Amino acid sequence: MRIIITGAGGLLGRRLVTLLTERGHAVTGLSHAALDITDFQAIQRQIGAFAPDLVLHAAAMTQVDRCAEQPDEAIRVNGFGTQNLALACHRIGAALAYISTNEVFDGERAAPYLEYDVTRPINPYGYSKWVGEQAIRDLLPRHYIFRTSWLFAHGGDNFVQRLVKMAASGSALQVVTNEVAAPTYAEDCAAAICRLIETERFGIYHVVNEGNASRYAFARHVLDCAGYADVPIKPIIGAQRPRPSKPPMYSTLRNFAAAQMGITLRPWREAVSAFFEQERAITVHEISPVRQ
Repeated sequence: MRIIITGAGGLLGRRLVTLLTERGHAVTGLSHAALDITDFQAIQRQIGAFAPDLVLHAAAMTQVDRCAEQPDEAIRVNGFGTQNLALACHRIGAALAYISTNEVFDGERAAPYLEYDVTRPINPYGYSKWVGEQAIRDLLPRHYIFRTSWLFAHGGDNFVQRLVKMAASGSALQVVTNEVAAPTYAEDCAAAICRLIETERFGIYHVVNEGNASRYAFARHVLDCAGYADVPIKPIIGAQRPRPSKPPMYSTLRNFAAAQMGITLRPWREAVSAFFEQERAITVHEISPVRQ
């Protein structure tokens, strides 16, 4: 399969390039510098020139607080940028796979969300990603929407890395207890996405590690695995730490659709443990200060 991956410089996109290439696909990874998804004419030209069978769209404006501060820009990039790609794919008959988020849900229920539950984003980031979902569903019958949550990956600056660095520096740690979702290891997420696009069973999929956790429980397990079990974390609620974006309180995704095909991800606690085992195995670069 000929595949273009947008956002190939990102943590998930980079891993997708590697895995899909290893699986024998002809993969072209494009960073933002190589492909401006907000430029409709450029998208039409570039996608048409590559003539892919599939575009895997991992590029996005993902900083949720920045999206809250610049909501129009979030819609322009995440919503209409995705529409540009959908139109380009429609023109040449290519399929489109879109990386979306748990934040398309409002977080007001007490049970995990299934793939076709009603969406109701409550912040500009979630809304902008929802706009992208709608553009794809309106324009392309041959599409995948992959929703994930709380991604952590090697070589990045996400929640896990920041937490461990703060513990190493002796900084006081405060983490909220009233946000709940499914922490997801990018390695597991990417592997599942690769398997799903090879099925050509189009639709919506929740690609998350099994189970859920509060931010506090996630943080505690991260530090325990990283060798900082002695470092305390003060539990707080979201109202004690005001921020521009309002996150959904309970946004656990349940992998129902992919599981029907036998595609599941391990429990999140096992994934965190595996993450730190891999971190310790990295000898060229020390990505995070994990205690030995």
